[in-house]
Amino acid sequence: MEAITRPAPAKINLALDILRPRPDGYHEMRMVMQSVSLCDTVTLAEAETGFSLDTGGSFRPEGEKTLEQRAAEAFFQELGRPCPPLAVRLEKVTPAYAGLGGGSADVAALLHLLRQRYAPELPLEALERIGLTVGSDVPFCVRGGAALAEGRGEILTDLPSLPHCRIVICKPDVSLSTGEMFARARGRIFQTRPDVDGMAEALRAGRLERVTKRLCNVFEEVLPPEVKEEIQGLKAALLRCGAMNAAMSGSGPAVFGIFSSEEEAAAAAETLGAWCRQTFLTRPLERAESMAV
Repeated sequence: MEAITRPAPAKINLALDILRPRPDGYHEMRMVMQSVSLCDTVTLAEAETGFSLDTGGSFRPEGEKTLEQRAAEAFFQELGRPCPPLAVRLEKVTPAYAGLGGGSADVAALLHLLRQRYAPELPLEALERIGLTVGSDVPFCVRGGAALAEGRGEILTDLPSLPHCRIVICKPDVSLSTGEMFARARGRIFQTRPDVDGMAEALRAGRLERVTKRLCNVFEEVLPPEVKEEIQGLKAALLRCGAMNAAMSGSGPAVFGIFSSEEEAAAAAETLGAWCRQTFLTRPLERAESMAV
């Protein structure tokens, strides 16, 4: 089989609310998510034996099946056939463990490649369902664009993507465990909750200023003190550089600022890149763009 390749766009959370713990151990969520042009690249080829994952030296857990292998096995289980020998290569750009959905995006891209090669008739909804068995953000990453995400993140309502803008993403040199962040949030009465419905309406209206006024992520309230200081410092720096507003994405610690001006965003990325080495200038993707092969 000739190798096939697909981009794996990252995501940001324009709004993120945690409603309550669920009996299954997850949390009931309401989020507005947006795909961005920051992306990894995933390549799929047939192999002689087994399943291999080449991450180009990036960290991956040893001694357990990777998310990619689990996704491939779930895909072929859906088809009712054994998983053939496969070789997957990841070219990583999106920071890992940053709240940007990098791992979920890689899995989603792999599922699209498997569908393209082995089952083009398989509906997109089946890929989302398969993806949910691997991670809560995978269904959105399969779909792309912008969406209201509810439940664990699998109940998706399509929304228009952000109006024309540029986004600067800064990932500080700290790590946050998603599990630890959810544990810190469990039972918390949040002081500030996002207006998720208002955010969705702002996107439907195509009003960037209404969107930026509603940026909110409840995880920011439960950050460890030393990390909170850094996150607040990055948000303040983005605002000083001309961002309309800034927020943390997902369970962090990546922070993003939305700019109406491409020139201001480029200047901000250059300025902040001298302070935060993982700084990226990116833009929102329409669903059709994020689905492009």
